[in-house]
Amino acid sequence: MKLLDVVALTEDLPELELYRGQVGVIVDEYEGEVFEVEFSDLTGQTYAVEALNASQLMVLYHQPIGERTLV
Repeated sequence: MKLLDVVALTEDLPELELYRGQVGVIVDEYEGEVFEVEFSDLTGQTYAVEALNASQLMVLYHQPIGERTLV
């Protein structure tokens, strides 16, 4: 996982009002596999920013994993 990856929660976090499957973007990286993730609605309004462990997240892909893109 790295900065600006699109990720989804893999578990419910009801104390944070976040639930499995919600999608966010990594906006900062900390030591020990901890990432700050921003969650926004469809209008772009941020509704949560939380530091989460890599084990609570999965990276989402928008193309086949083996496919390379030119940047």
